[in-house]
Amino acid sequence: MKANKLIDSKSLYLLQHAHNPVDWYPWGEEALQKAKLEHKPLLVSIGYSACHWCHVMEKESFENQEVADLMNANFVCIKIDREERPDLDNIYMEAIQVMGLQGGWPLNVFLMPDQKPFYGGTYFPREQWMKVLSGISTAFTNQYEELQQSALGFGDSLNRTLVEKYGLKANKSPFEAKEVIQISRKLMEGFDRQWGGMNRVPKFPMPAIWDFLLDMAILSQQKDLGEDVCFTLRKIGMGGIYDQLGGGFCRYSVDGEWFAPHFEKMLYDNGQLLSLYAKAFQYSQDPFFKEKGEETIAWLENEMLDKEGAFYAALDADSEGREGKYYTWTFNELQSLLADDFDWFARLYGVKAGGNWESGENILFQKPEYGELAQSLGLSEADFILKLKEVKRKLLEFRNRRERPGLDDKIISGWNGWVIDGLSQAFHAFGNTAIKDRAIKAGEFIWQQMVQEGELFRNFKNGEAYTSAFLEDYAAVIKAYISLYTISFDSKWLYRADQLAERVLDRFLDKSDGLFYFNDPAREKLIADKKEVFDNVIPASNSVMARNLHQLGLYFYKENYLSQAEKMLQMVQDLLHQEPSFLANWANFYLEKATPTAEIAVTGPEAQEKALTFLNTYRPNLVLSASKGAINLPLLLDKPPEKDLFYVCFNKSCKQPVSGVTDALNQLPFLT
Repeated sequence: MKANKLIDSKSLYLLQHAHNPVDWYPWGEEALQKAKLEHKPLLVSIGYSACHWCHVMEKESFENQEVADLMNANFVCIKIDREERPDLDNIYMEAIQVMGLQGGWPLNVFLMPDQKPFYGGTYFPREQWMKVLSGISTAFTNQYEELQQSALGFGDSLNRTLVEKYGLKANKSPFEAKEVIQISRKLMEGFDRQWGGMNRVPKFPMPAIWDFLLDMAILSQQKDLGEDVCFTLRKIGMGGIYDQLGGGFCRYSVDGEWFAPHFEKMLYDNGQLLSLYAKAFQYSQDPFFKEKGEETIAWLENEMLDKEGAFYAALDADSEGREGKYYTWTFNELQSLLADDFDWFARLYGVKAGGNWESGENILFQKPEYGELAQSLGLSEADFILKLKEVKRKLLEFRNRRERPGLDDKIISGWNGWVIDGLSQAFHAFGNTAIKDRAIKAGEFIWQQMVQEGELFRNFKNGEAYTSAFLEDYAAVIKAYISLYTISFDSKWLYRADQLAERVLDRFLDKSDGLFYFNDPAREKLIADKKEVFDNVIPASNSVMARNLHQLGLYFYKENYLSQAEKMLQMVQDLLHQEPSFLANWANFYLEKATPTAEIAVTGPEAQEKALTFLNTYRPNLVLSASKGAINLPLLLDKPPEKDLFYVCFNKSCKQPVSGVTDALNQLPFLT
């Protein structure tokens, strides 16, 4: 099959469609001008490489010559990788929702030649798709004015500001403990007490929610709330959503029990969950959380690591043409491989003779706790875990010989930022210097390869950075660089974070409402410039940026950063009370404002060692600088460098300097 215009793309998703008979174009001037010149509607189809139903629609429709002929004759067809262009995905996903339709991927949207949408949907079976194509083609010819009016209306809806849509206005009331406690209680009204997580189906881990609630549990000293968070993380870690052999988390489970996942593995999920499981271990000292964290790091290193030190984007759900084939097992297969170890392994993971899932296959889903099963076998828990590790190693060795799921090997700066942050937290929790080295190497890759003349790029592949970064990327990389400072105490990471923050303020800020655009409006003219305030599976980029500015403002004594961050929180404060489950990262920032942020300076010959010991205990809402000599950060000024001391300050006053880690921890503020 002759290649179409996608053949020169770097995106794996676009290349997967490069030999379709559809005359696909990438998003760009050539396709947009063609639609205007030929007076044809645009058909924009958006997906990503790990999307199961995207592959199904490709096989059913886009590889079919009859369907392709219909598309080519009547439309200018554009394929977009949502991971390369989340800005376009945001615009056209919102368009579908404005039309009253359910969003998802593949996302298929029909546009007038001026890029304004008038109809769309997600997956269409082939016969239905052909009817849609024919109907729209006829309507474009015979009812053009009506479509034009419809598109104008949807275009106007897309250009409504957040202030108009949600009635946002700055709430300048004080940030109070009682308010954030009320927010956390409202959030917990949706808690699933049987399976953990939020009481929804399908079930997404949503790390930002549990991050906030864990921080809330610590700062408000609510032991029961901390137990609820840990209960959720245990259920997720025991579930089929977690790869029990190879480590790493799938994107979501299709049920309410974390049992049957949608088997794709995304880098951004695993970075956030790695950080969360590391914090849970620090909080509880439960070795289960350490096990999941270390296994996830092993998965990142074994399957997602580029030779230069950064991490790839995603693993597909499918292999051998079937979703989950790589990860599931038949009863006979396991019985043959495990022999005498089969019976207890089957009890541990709910393996059934007829399968516990589709086609007689089994998803590994942990049923009893390790200690319970160990006791029934007459083993100590430690000996049982050693036995389990050996069996997992054997099965993993066998699984590695199967046809592997497709790997999307592009490097996305923002997603790497979440992994770097996760690795940094894991270093604090587990103390393994190899984890620290891995985080630093990935951070250097982004700076050396994906920042050019002060501008961050989103994507990297085949030795080239491309696509100017979005707010999501800047925010995650800045957060990662702040984290890298806390594991290395090399101030270059804070200065790099500050340099990127200055660019965000210069290029992305809308001064009319104090929030940042998702895209740099000067880069490319789109039909709408969007802002992101609601959490999705990645926390809202404005909320991440606000928290970054708060921290950098304290590190560098930059009042403009602190006031900008506060203004952003004030804009969403009223909304936060209404929708806390979709604004959990803002809730965490509210918690940081309601509880004074501790500013800690550590000095003396053993400053860095003592600072790392201090950070081995997870306490949220602090900034910490450590130096044994040269002072190049404002937080360390006027502190004598000769003695090993902790200086704990908050609310513009300082506690008595102390030399012991425990004494310093005891000086930290709580929510009152």
